Amino acid sequence: MTEAGGRLALLPRDSSLERPRSRHFGHVDVPRDNVIFPTLRPDARHRVRYFGCAADVAADVCRSSMNREYHKVYSQELHRDMEALVFGHAGTRLLVFPTSMGRFFEYEDRGVIGVLAPKIERGELQVFCPDAVDTESWYNKGVHPHVRVLRHLQYERYLLHEFLPFVRWKNQTPQLAVTGCSFGGYHAVNFALKHPDVVTHCVSMSGAFDIHQFLDGYYDNDCYFNNPPDFLPNMSDDWFLSRYRQMKIVLGSADWDICLDQNIKFSAILNGKGIPHWLDVWGDNSKHDWPLWLRMAGKYF
Repeated sequence: MTEAGGRLALLPRDSSLERPRSRHFGHVDVPRDNVIFPTLRPDARHRVRYFGCAADVAADVCRSSMNREYHKVYSQELHRDMEALVFGHAGTRLLVFPTSMGRFFEYEDRGVIGVLAPKIERGELQVFCPDAVDTESWYNKGVHPHVRVLRHLQYERYLLHEFLPFVRWKNQTPQLAVTGCSFGGYHAVNFALKHPDVVTHCVSMSGAFDIHQFLDGYYDNDCYFNNPPDFLPNMSDDWFLSRYRQMKIVLGSADWDICLDQNIKFSAILNGKGIPHWLDVWGDNSKHDWPLWLRMAGKYF
């Protein structure tokens, strides 16, 4: 439903769609399917300007038959406009989290979409790239750490209540994969572990999972339940554990990756909870940077 001027109208939330909140993650509601509808038809083909994209990458995408959509919608959860890019028309849904303080166009600018283009064009993969709010949450040193984590929770509600209903409207495929590089890997893992009824696949590339460095010594329950190395070892709820054990989880790293130690330690936590996963350590002297992540994307997806 659209209002005059093309802005999206939020529909009333239907409480009958809600699952009772978990005692573990009680501050965030579960997704509702009727919250938001996009202005674009599912088969629309849109071309918009490239946000600082390297010329060769932009030219390759423009010459391709790939569906590319740009969306800008006001978020009621975040109280500001949120932008996103969508690539492809069908296939497994892939939700991408940007790197530290990255933007929604990062995967295109850095060449990941180019690497995945053949699968996207064949309808095997549809990539959804929402914007992030890291500069307003974890990296916002101008506010108290409690405010930082609250902003992160608002972003999580934006994804659950606004962005994912849009994703489901465009693509009803049951699989939803989440991924990210570096701090985007944290977002992917944290979101997947908090919402295993939504996520079926989780791929972290050089992820760093401990958020203590952003809290300046502050810690409360909201921090705890958004720090996987803390909450996962203590997880005993079979509702979560059974779903973790069905999820396909990949932890990608490399021998010269600055986040290798975090991945090894987090793999040990997963093993301790009997959660199957793939710890893939590249032994080719690769470093924590985009050349490694481009090759990882080509391999994992």
